[in-house]
Amino acid sequence: MVSPETMTPDPAPRSAMTRFLSLVERLGNLLPHPATLFLILALLVVVGSEVATWFGATAIHPGKTAPDGGPLEIEPVSLLSRPGLHLILSNLVSNFTGFAPLGTVLVALLGIGIAEHSGLIGTALRLLVLKAPARLLTAVVVFAGVLSNTASEVGYVLLVPMAALIFRAAGRHPLAGVAAAFAGVSGGYSANLLLGTIDPLLAGLTQEAAQLVDPAATVNPACNYFFMFVSTFFVTIVVAWVSERLVEPRLGTYEGDHAGDEHATSLAPLTAAERRGLWAAAAVAALFVGWLLWGTLPADGFLRDPQTGSLLRSPLMRGIVALIFFAAAAMGLAYGIVAGTIRSDGAAMKGMAKAMETLGGYLVLVFFAAQFVKFFEWTNLGLIFAVKGAEALRATGLGGIPLLIAFTLVAALVNLIMGSASAKWALLAPIFVPMLMLLGYPPELTQAAYRVGDSVTNVISPMMSYFAFIIALVQRYDPKAGIGTLVALMLPFSVALWLVWAVLLGVWMWLDLPLGLG
Repeated sequence: MVSPETMTPDPAPRSAMTRFLSLVERLGNLLPHPATLFLILALLVVVGSEVATWFGATAIHPGKTAPDGGPLEIEPVSLLSRPGLHLILSNLVSNFTGFAPLGTVLVALLGIGIAEHSGLIGTALRLLVLKAPARLLTAVVVFAGVLSNTASEVGYVLLVPMAALIFRAAGRHPLAGVAAAFAGVSGGYSANLLLGTIDPLLAGLTQEAAQLVDPAATVNPACNYFFMFVSTFFVTIVVAWVSERLVEPRLGTYEGDHAGDEHATSLAPLTAAERRGLWAAAAVAALFVGWLLWGTLPADGFLRDPQTGSLLRSPLMRGIVALIFFAAAAMGLAYGIVAGTIRSDGAAMKGMAKAMETLGGYLVLVFFAAQFVKFFEWTNLGLIFAVKGAEALRATGLGGIPLLIAFTLVAALVNLIMGSASAKWALLAPIFVPMLMLLGYPPELTQAAYRVGDSVTNVISPMMSYFAFIIALVQRYDPKAGIGTLVALMLPFSVALWLVWAVLLGVWMWLDLPLGLG
């Protein structure tokens, strides 16, 4: 007979949320390898395009007209045809090499590889963990992720991988760092304290749609600035709370060991050589920042748009990835030379090569993901699905706050099948902007509602450009992880962000607050 003292206590009962996410993960991971899944999806699109032509699945384009002035009908394009076969064969290579995130990731990681191999990143992260209050670590990572959207892809290629190392160095699960940073960068995509490249892009499309009703209508790029400024703090609080209360407890204690973060796993005090290296890297960083200010502060600065003097569409914004490469490489070399960790050019090249070695699985994944995305675009199936969904919402007869919140759901669902924020808005704006203008709602409000929906499902959308990169990153710390793992990891963020952001939008409308400038 076993005495009560020697009995093993029953594990604490798991919450309904934990059981549900575990089910999502198990079901998702029953799917094939992510690369195989994208291959299957690409083949299904090929077959589906032929089936769609059989059934005459068409839609009327909301923003364009036919050459004769009549409605423009969107028809499916079959890839199971001679022209479709030629299209696939002619573009298989360019689909892969032209996949937007591929070059961004490769170039940025070449520079970061030098910084990591020299020990700069590990030492800086160790210093951060030693000095930063532990209770603010998650919020700081999330806040940095939201702000990184000003610089386009920098959050994905730099902050998300670094967040894993930061959390690992702090003795926390690295996937919790990945999740928090990814939710800030991607789930909070539209929120920011500063205007970014997406603001003028969306405003231009909104203005074109508004002019269908009022030819004199104008929409400025800062039309959502106040709402997005405030949203930044709501996103930070929500993501940090979900990460620490829901996601990280479910992950448990990290027991793996990742060879790439050996510099970040030790929390020993910095040596004299490491401190000298950090000072050298800081000096290079200061010079680099001074050079950037020299090129941007003057009205005719050499990093501004030479035609308009603007920063939003300037060489600075277009060259963010190149700047990451040069800055990371220069700081890594300065640290390595002074700290004694880089003694030859060969050591620097070894660091770059080592960074590339970790991307083998990612390259395989990207090859098939790029084909799937392109096939979906060529067949027009994404356009047809999006238009049909928007028409269904308009047919519901909703109005006011319920309509705007329902619209955020439509944008969130469309985001699961179309990755580009501008492409989705180019399709949806001509439907919803005029419709809501006729109901008395300004186009700036419709755009704000779209931005909420477009952001919240980024973290669970396979069509999001960097989804494949995040899966590959997750697999570095959990080799058995699949799409189900990532979706289960990020789903709580997606739901919480939509609930809070939709309520914020409703309250903003109810109080009749200005959305932005103008």
